[in-house]
Amino acid sequence: MSDLEGLTRNLIKKGHSDQEIVKRLIREYLDFKDIPETLANKYALAVLEECKKSDIETVSDPFIKELLHINKSNVTIGKQGVGCRGAGDFFVHKLIAELSETGEKAFLSPKSLDDAGAVRLQDTKDFKGESFDDKNLIIVSKMEGIHSRLSDFPFLCGFHVTRACLRDLYVKGAKPVSIMIDVHLGDDADVGKLFDFMAGISTVSELANVPITAGSTLRIGGDMVIGNRLVGGIAAIGLANKYLLARKNIRIGDKILMTEGAGGGTITTTAVYSGNHEVVKETMNVKFIEACEVIFNSDYINEIRAMCDVTNGGLRGDLYEINYEANCGVTIHEKKVRELVNPKVLELLKKVNVDYLGVSLDALLIYCSSDISSKIISDLKKNNIKCSEIGHVDDTNQVSMVFEAGEEKKIIPKFRESAYTKIKQEIGEDAPEKLKEMEKSIEVAAAEALKKRKKIIEYIKNLKN
Repeated sequence: MSDLEGLTRNLIKKGHSDQEIVKRLIREYLDFKDIPETLANKYALAVLEECKKSDIETVSDPFIKELLHINKSNVTIGKQGVGCRGAGDFFVHKLIAELSETGEKAFLSPKSLDDAGAVRLQDTKDFKGESFDDKNLIIVSKMEGIHSRLSDFPFLCGFHVTRACLRDLYVKGAKPVSIMIDVHLGDDADVGKLFDFMAGISTVSELANVPITAGSTLRIGGDMVIGNRLVGGIAAIGLANKYLLARKNIRIGDKILMTEGAGGGTITTTAVYSGNHEVVKETMNVKFIEACEVIFNSDYINEIRAMCDVTNGGLRGDLYEINYEANCGVTIHEKKVRELVNPKVLELLKKVNVDYLGVSLDALLIYCSSDISSKIISDLKKNNIKCSEIGHVDDTNQVSMVFEAGEEKKIIPKFRESAYTKIKQEIGEDAPEKLKEMEKSIEVAAAEALKKRKKIIEYIKNLKN
């Protein structure tokens, strides 16, 4: 895929002549499109003209200039590890959560860093003072971005993103009721790619008995991006009654259970891009959903403190995030965890030198009292779902891992999740040398964005006067 607009702006910034820029753009067009060079030249000239005319340095109105201006941190998304599910990503998402906070408070907001968010119907202004039968209803929402490396395998892409989205509703104790789709395709993507993506989504919809209710299909960047990439995400809505299985409910002494995991989009990507395609079959199941349905239909659902799916940054990253929100620590037995990982998946990860504790496993974590832990394990076993107690909650505010020989280590997330493809391994998992300076610059950019929001809100409110 080629971002013609981004390329043109960079070439202008570097001082390239119009002739050089047009020549480069023509090359990009001819690489992707089967068109005459004369037509590619027309397109290239149009792109150059639009980039020049939209340059904000030509804007004289200070309000418009500020509106269009980005308060840059001078740290790139890639260098900070955003989306790479490690400490760098967690840092940025805490700032995003602060930007998400407004005067209208959610029952479970992005600031909680939980799997999904929620509002209570009784807190919704339109229902205040009304006699509404379902006033205890909690509306849970989730937005899940697709696994970008699965763009060329759209059925798998659609299947895994939809399953992951529903997982995050289930772990909050919410029954999914609606799936919505946002998909963007490059200008040169075959229409069949869209249909294959939709087939993957609707497969999960059918298996989970959750209808698809709405969606949006667009091109990436309109006419300014060429190529056949597919990006987007799945949103879903779920309903819970009175009680939410949130991380803040976790108590010292709780048992931690984990179900079997064979992975989803990440393991699929690892298998495909390492040439071990046969392992993809292991990921094609809905056992996570089946496990949650068993729990939902039990008489002890209200005695479970919290649930979580092993996803962002793997177990290592999830436990770190959960501890942060629940203000607790955990002790985990590594052998118990390893025994719950699909053998073929574990063999694959060993083969390609990937730490299984740092990647998504599509396993369910359950925090509960010791009174019901054995009952949960027994009920899941009856439904052909493996589940074991892997550890307990303590007051250390750390993740302690006990290994087979009895050795105990403190585990912290790396800057990025486990490098599960060759290119990720080349980039590495460690933090950049100037991490503190980067974080300071990022915090300044976030603060400036908050100031900008406040100024624009005041401007729009003053229009009424």
